[in-house]
Amino acid sequence: TGLGLFATKPIKKGAKIVRYFGPLLDSRKKKDDAIENKYLFELNGRWTIDGSVRKNVARYINHACRPNAESDVMPRKRKVVIRAIKNISPGEEINYDYGTDYFKAYLKPIGCKCDACERKRKKKRAEARAERLRLKLKAAKKALKEAAKLELKAKETLEKSFNHGLNGNSHCPTLNGKLLNGLHRTSARRVSATQSAILPKPRDNQDRQSLASA
Repeated sequence: TGLGLFATKPIKKGAKIVRYFGPLLDSRKKKDDAIENKYLFELNGRWTIDGSVRKNVARYINHACRPNAESDVMPRKRKVVIRAIKNISPGEEINYDYGTDYFKAYLKPIGCKCDACERKRKKKRAEARAERLRLKLKAAKKALKEAAKLELKAKETLEKSFNHGLNGNSHCPTLNGKLLNGLHRTSARRVSATQSAILPKPRDNQDRQSLASA
């Protein structure tokens, strides 16, 4: 993509826009056949137009995969004319398809910069971003689901352990069972201590004997 050529006035479909011109190169001559540049326009197997001269305004027309103009090649007259294939408005860029060979040699390695290809790349980038976001949300949803499963499993395990402890006995004591047995023993000690506190203490040997005989 170079400078570009833009319409300064309305151009109707089919109208001649500009001629692509330059020195004619004869492929039968070694000197001419040795010339290489990006502005060579091949007319046929023998004749080629070297459009690298600055006066060739058509050299500034950029390639487009969906152009608004085309090259009208006239080998017998040894000339090329650029014609509009659509109505072109003032300020609109003029472009035409350079052809498969030129595209593969010069444009494909660096990527076509025409509007159609730019829109296509932009669309692909947007689709790629959307796909990455979709996968990210999917992974997050899966992680939340797994976390919920683990939480439910932990809750069930805790409830099972608690219920098993409540139903435990002395033969198969559990943590809760041990705590309950401990509470039972503590309560028994408290009852014994209470009973001891209620009974009067003997003051002398006679009282002890009286209590013993009683």
